[in-house]
This record gives sequence, structure tokens and C-alpha cells, in this order.
Amino acid sequence: MAKREVDIVVLSDIHLGTYGCHATELLRYLKSIKPKAVVLNGDIIDVWQFSKRYWPATHMMVVKHLIGLIAKDTPVYYIPGNHDEMLRRFKGFQLGSLKITNKLSLKIDNSRVWIFHGDVFDVVMQHSRWLAKLGAIGYDMLILINSFVNYISRKMGRGNISLSKKVKNSVKGAVKFINNFEDTVCDIAAENSYDYVICGHIHHPEIKDVNTRHGHITYMNSGDWIENLTALEYSDSKWSIYNYNEDLVAQAIDINKKKQGKESAKAMMASLMLELNMKPNKGSELNTEEENLGAAIEAA
Repeated sequence: MAKREVDIVVLSDIHLGTYGCHATELLRYLKSIKPKAVVLNGDIIDVWQFSKRYWPATHMMVVKHLIGLIAKDTPVYYIPGNHDEMLRRFKGFQLGSLKITNKLSLKIDNSRVWIFHGDVFDVVMQHSRWLAKLGAIGYDMLILINSFVNYISRKMGRGNISLSKKVKNSVKGAVKFINNFEDTVCDIAAENSYDYVICGHIHHPEIKDVNTRHGHITYMNSGDWIENLTALEYSDSKWSIYNYNEDLVAQAIDINKKKQGKESAKAMMASLMLELNMKPNKGSELNTEEENLGAAIEAA
């Protein structure tokens, strides 16, 4: 199957290691495209709720697919979020084409793009971390219940429903939080002379033009792989929201889980280093002030 070429793919809020993660669907999507650069914008592996008892084959297959991209020298930027915040201490770490940074500033086709996860603007995250973690557990339980409800719904010949979306859309506080989040992000991005700002965190895919007191800005959010199954794509000098539920080509890809055997963390790291055939470059500090990704895309 010929893969669809994409200049840049932005993924966030995958939450590998949780029951709500749609790893199979994500893997089908990744296998359907040939990206020239990938941005992992936070909450890729859910360390908050990670359990050794739950790590399905498809979750490991997603990790291995990303490792394969790195082995092929595809630029992969990892921006940790609040659920994988432990990786923030490795800011500046570089392993082949993989770079870890807390935020990313890119120059794409003469436009300035600012990318970060977005939890820094979450008041609950900043002042009541225990409450945020409790909320994450409740959200995961809601997703579990939703999976069971959708199973019954499909058996009855009906379509899927999203309980979490219904809850968020019916709670005025949740809608207000999303609006305040977007307004704050856009205001700060425009003040710093960016043309585009990209976030994750709130699981709400969006592309919209916003006028702020500091000027015009385009706000984008990549959504998630828990309920929306979305990503941001940049191709032909244009940003768009990818929606797996509308992609019949990706949905038709067969995923052979039997090929994925059990592998320990030590064995996985050994195979990673063998596949990359290189040593980690810890001494190289990533320059995120302005990476000209446009030039890299043209050269690819």
C-alpha cells in the first residue's frame, strides 16, 4: 500500500498504558502515512496511571513504530506533558533524530509556530496536583464505562457515543475552561509575535483564527487518541485536522498482534540501541529558539 506523504504530524494525549488509549487505531494511522517530521506534544505515555499489569501488544507496537521512524532519521520532537512530566528533566537530550524539549519554536514557510503541551495554563494542575490526578483516574474510569456501553450499543446495531464529550459539553465550567485556555494561549502567542500556536492537553481538536489585543493568531489543538482520535497535519503549506473516524484507508489496515511477543524493558532498550546503532548524545543542548523545519522538509 502506498503511504500518504505528510510534511509534519503533531500528535498529543495518546495516553499509552491506559485502558482508554486507542493504540490499534493510532497504529493503523501511523502505518498509513509517511511523515517528514513528527511532533509528540505531551501525554504520550501516561506515567500517572501506568500499570505493569496493563501494557497490550498494540501499545508496544506504537512505541516500536516511532522508534522505527527515528532509526530512519525522521525528525521526532518529544514535548513532555503533565502525564509524562518526568521526561522534562531530560530537556536537551538527543538520540539520533529524537529531540526532547519542553517547548518548540519552528520556522515553517516563513511563519513562526510555537508548540507546547499546555498544562502550564491549567490552574488545577498548578495548584492542586492531587485533584488533577484524581480527575484523571475518574476520566479513565469514564472511558472504561464508555467502552462497555459502546460494545452493547454496537451489538444492538447502534453507533458509538462519547460519554466524556457529553459530560464536558453539558458542564458550563468545562466549556468556560476550554474557552479561557484558548484565549490565554492565543494572547501570549500573539504578544510574542507568533503566527501559529499549537497545544494539546484539553483533548479538544481545533483550528481557528483569533484576533487578540496583540494581533492575529491561528490557534490549533491536536486533540487526543482517547475519544477524538485526531492529529494535526501540515501538507502543501496548509494545516488541517486529521480524523481517524473519517479515514477509511487507515481503518482497513490489518494489525497482526501475534507478531508482537512479550519483551522486557531491558530487552526493549537493547533492541532500541541496536536498531539506532548509535550512542545517546547527552551533551548536545537542543536549540529550540527557532528551528527551520521548512528547510528540513524540502530536503527530505
